[in-house]
Amino acid sequence: MLFRTATRTAESDDDTESDHAESADEDTTTVDDGGTAVAEENEDPDDAATNTERQWRSPQRLALCLGTLMVLALGALGGWLSYQTYQSHQGAAQRTQFLAVGRQAAINLTTIDWDHADADVQRILDSATGTFYDDFAQRSAPFIEVVKQAQSKSAGTPTASGLESATADTAQVLVAMSVKTTSAGSQEPTSRSWRMRIDVQKVGDDVKVSKVEFVP
Repeated sequence: MLFRTATRTAESDDDTESDHAESADEDTTTVDDGGTAVAEENEDPDDAATNTERQWRSPQRLALCLGTLMVLALGALGGWLSYQTYQSHQGAAQRTQFLAVGRQAAINLTTIDWDHADADVQRILDSATGTFYDDFAQRSAPFIEVVKQAQSKSAGTPTASGLESATADTAQVLVAMSVKTTSAGSQEPTSRSWRMRIDVQKVGDDVKVSKVEFVP
């Protein structure tokens, strides 16, 4: 009897321990509406640290991306402004060259000395192009003969000049000239004031005169 009682007591204790174990297992899990077991144990400290690090890195990555985009945008803007500045300087230099060529052409046309008329006329032809070159080349020989016969000397001085219009390759230059002329039969030089419209255009790397007309 005592043996049986002890055996039953031991079995009862085993059942109790099993119930406690099952209860402990049930305490650590719950079942959601879909019947899937969900762990309710405390999150692993390593996983929590990883999540915290990810949350910290996300704004950092966003800031890094925004910073990179800003640098690229500023670089593009700087390049565009540099290009615009370069274009502006190039345009200003081109207009200055047009004006200088027009002024020099006016001086060449109004400064002729019979002692070296051939060289003076050749200088005009060297700076000419197009129809102006053709016309002046045809008239140059008779013009030289007249200047030599009259022993004429003329000297032109620009008094004002400016660009009337300009494009990337052409321009119209207005030049006001004061011209003093002497000849073999005159004792005092005569003075005249002329206004000239001179068309210039780019020919390769040079700028040459394509048309000349006197204006009131």
